[in-house]
Amino acid sequence: MRMSAKGKKMKSTATEDFSFLQALMEAIAYRSIDHLPMILAGYLVTGSLLWFLGGRFWAMIYVALIPFVNWSFGWAPNITLPFAPEFGFNPVTIVTGLVLVVRDFTQQEMKHRVLIAMLIGVGWSFYYASPEIALASAAAFAIAELVDWALFTFTKYRLSTRIMLSSAIAAPIDTTVFLIGAKFLTFPNWLMSIVGKLFGAAVVSAIVRSREPTQNPTQ
Repeated sequence: MRMSAKGKKMKSTATEDFSFLQALMEAIAYRSIDHLPMILAGYLVTGSLLWFLGGRFWAMIYVALIPFVNWSFGWAPNITLPFAPEFGFNPVTIVTGLVLVVRDFTQQEMKHRVLIAMLIGVGWSFYYASPEIALASAAAFAIAELVDWALFTFTKYRLSTRIMLSSAIAAPIDTTVFLIGAKFLTFPNWLMSIVGKLFGAAVVSAIVRSREPTQNPTQ
């Protein structure tokens, strides 16, 4: 008995849905599908702890971004520019600026407890990334967080200024430490990472400044 076109389409859709679900589960339980129950329980504990500590939307995004970016370094291929073949870089370096910017918003939610959120994100990195990348990330975040925390704690600049200033100071330091530890240090990777971070910070800083009340222009 031949299957109708509608039946074939429904079967194809069901197969695609199952494939997507299977891929999603394998992505969540990155090392082994047998880890899925443990990982889901870990997600629940992580979300509950962040909520208890005052974290909300930005804290959840921040903790998720840290292991995601570290995991991405393990598979993303280098990009070579046609007009400069020697200028190869990892595309993930461009988006790493999001982490520092989201971290600034997270501190608005969690205050000093943002350091706990950072430790949780780095902890998840040890599951989703190689030990070298996870350790490099931990060292880089420790340095960058110290700079960010000091600026957000001891300065009275408006939020938009602190976002830009903290990124400008932290980006070269944390980028250098991370790329050395992860064994990705090349001038193109270093340059593109810093450019990406500062560009992301500038965009968010401009958006935040447009919504802030008028203050002393020196701030």
